[in-house]
Amino acid sequence: MANETTQTEPTACITEPQDRAALAALYEETMRPFAEGSIVKGKVLEVRPNEVLVDIGYKSEGVIPASEFRDLSTIKPGDPIDVLLEGIENEAGMVVLSHEKAIQKLKWDRLLEKCSEGGVVEGRVVSRVKGGLIVDVNGVDAFLPGSQADLTPAHDLDSYLGQTFEFKVLKINTDRRNIVVSRRELLEEQRNEKRRGLLADLKVGQIRKGTVKNITDFGAFIDLDGLDGLLHVTDMSWGRIGHPRELVSVGQEIEVVVLDVNQDKGHVSLGLKQKTPNPWTDVEAKYPVGSRLRGRVVNVAPYGAFVELEPGVEGLVHVSEMSWTKRITRASDVLTVGQEVDVVVLSINAEEKKIALGMRQCEENPWDAVRERYPIGSRVRGVIRNFTSYGAFVELPDGIDGMIHVSDMSWTRKVNHPSEIFKKGDEVEAVVLEVNPEQQRISLGYKQATEDPWTTIASRYKVGQKVKGTVSKLASFGAFVKLEEGIDGLVHISQISDQRVEKVKDVLRIGQEVEARIVRIDPVERKIGLSIKAASMPDDEFQVSEEMLQGLKGAEELGGLAGAFDEAFNLTEKEWKPGTKEE
Repeated sequence: MANETTQTEPTACITEPQDRAALAALYEETMRPFAEGSIVKGKVLEVRPNEVLVDIGYKSEGVIPASEFRDLSTIKPGDPIDVLLEGIENEAGMVVLSHEKAIQKLKWDRLLEKCSEGGVVEGRVVSRVKGGLIVDVNGVDAFLPGSQADLTPAHDLDSYLGQTFEFKVLKINTDRRNIVVSRRELLEEQRNEKRRGLLADLKVGQIRKGTVKNITDFGAFIDLDGLDGLLHVTDMSWGRIGHPRELVSVGQEIEVVVLDVNQDKGHVSLGLKQKTPNPWTDVEAKYPVGSRLRGRVVNVAPYGAFVELEPGVEGLVHVSEMSWTKRITRASDVLTVGQEVDVVVLSINAEEKKIALGMRQCEENPWDAVRERYPIGSRVRGVIRNFTSYGAFVELPDGIDGMIHVSDMSWTRKVNHPSEIFKKGDEVEAVVLEVNPEQQRISLGYKQATEDPWTTIASRYKVGQKVKGTVSKLASFGAFVKLEEGIDGLVHISQISDQRVEKVKDVLRIGQEVEARIVRIDPVERKIGLSIKAASMPDDEFQVSEEMLQGLKGAEELGGLAGAFDEAFNLTEKEWKPGTKEE
C-alpha cells in the first residue's frame, strides 16, 4: 500500500507592515490606562429614554443619566463625547461615567488657564443667593458677595440680575472649585485712577462744575466727575448762613472755585463765595463812620443784634447802644430776626471784619436837655420801675430813670430796702436833688417832697411831757414806741420798770399801748428818749435836771441815761435790725 502523505492548509499570518501597525494600535487602545477622576473620550453606542450608553474602550461600557443632557434628541449613536470616569466598575460591572462633570471640569480648567487671583474676568449675574449673587464666568459659577457688588452698599441686589460686568478675582479654591469675585474693587481701582488724573489736572483758582453729593452741618461734598471736594460752610457765602441746606441741595449742579489741592491725601477744598468779590475790601469807603443806614436783623444774641447792611456785611448793635434811656438786658426784648432797623456806623475794623452800629444815635439824646427839663429842686412824678438794695428807680417822662436812694425815702425811718416803702408800679412824687447828664444819672428825694416832722418837733413835744403810744419794735436794749406817724421814741430797758428787767419781751409786746414820759429830745440827731417808769411819778416830783437824769435807777449800767439812749439809737444794722423782735 502506497504511503499517502496528508497535507494541511497553511495558517493565515500577518505579513504586511500596515497590518502589523493596525494591530499594534488596536492593542495599544485596549491596554491604555484608565484613572478614576480623569476625563476620557468616549463614543455614544445607544441612546435610551433614560440613559445613554457610552463606550470608552474599556472591557465594559458605561451609562450616563439622560438628565445630564440638556436636549437628548441632539445625541446620536456614534457621536464622540467627553466623560468623567468616576468609577472603574460598579455593582453591575459597568464603568461609572458623567458627562456633566466632565464639562464642568473642562470649563474650570479652561478658566484657570485664562485667569488667576487678582485678574479681571467678565461674567453675567444669573441668580441671587444668601449673602450675594451668582455670576456665570465662562460657564463656571462664581460668588459675588453683596458688599462687593458696587461702590456703595447695594440695597436691591435683584437689580443686578441679567447684567454683564467685569469683575476682579478675589479668591480661587481649586479643591472646592469655587471662585469669589468683586465688582467693587475693580470700580475702586478705576475710580482711584480717575481721581489721580483729576488731582493732577486740578489747579488752585480754577472754576469747576460739580454735583452736590452730600450735605453735613459743616459743609457739602461736591462730586467733581469722580473726585469729591469739600465746600466748607464758611466758604459758601460772604454773609451769614445757618446751615448749608440754605444754599445748596443734594443733586444740584454748581460751579465752585478750587481753593486748595492736597496731592498726597487726595483732599480738595472748594469755595462758592470766592466767585464774587469780597464786600469787605471797600467797606470803609461805602460805610463811613457816622453814616446812617438801614439794615435787617439776621441774628439776635443776649448781648446784641447783628444787622446785615448788604449780603456778606454785618454789624453789631450792642444792647448798650439800643436806647438812650431804657436799660436793655437782652436784645431779644427789643429786636427780632428779620426786623428792619435804622442804625448809625460807630466804628469799623475791616481787617477783623467788625462794624459797631448804634440804634439810639438815630434819635435825639434826651440827656442833652435833661438839666433844662429837670432843674434841681423841681418836683417830678414817675412810676417805680425797679429796685436795688440801695434804692428805687423811677421812670420819668421821655423814658429817663431817676433814682431814690434809701436814705432819701423817709425823714423818720431807717429804710433797709426800698420795698419797705414802695411797690413796683407805684406812682410817686419826688424832688430833683442832682442831675449828671455825663453819667446819665438823676438823683431824686422822696422824703424831700414832704415836710420834715422834726422841724416842728420842739413845738409839739417837751421834756417831762407824758405821752401815749404803741410799741412798734422790740430789741434787746429796749422798745420803740410810735408816738405819731413817722415819730418813734425809745424806751431803754433800764427805763421800763422799777424792777430789773432781764428781757424786754417779758414785759412789753408789739402793739401794746403804753404811757411814758419824755426824758430827752434831740431834733438834730432825731432822737426822743422815753421812760415808762418815770411816767408813774407825780408831775411835781419829776424835775428836768442833769442830776436827776443821771440819778435815775439803772442808768449807771451804761454810763448814764443819756449815754444809754445814744448807745441804743446808734446801734449798727448788724447789731439790730428794726422790725425784729428782741434777740
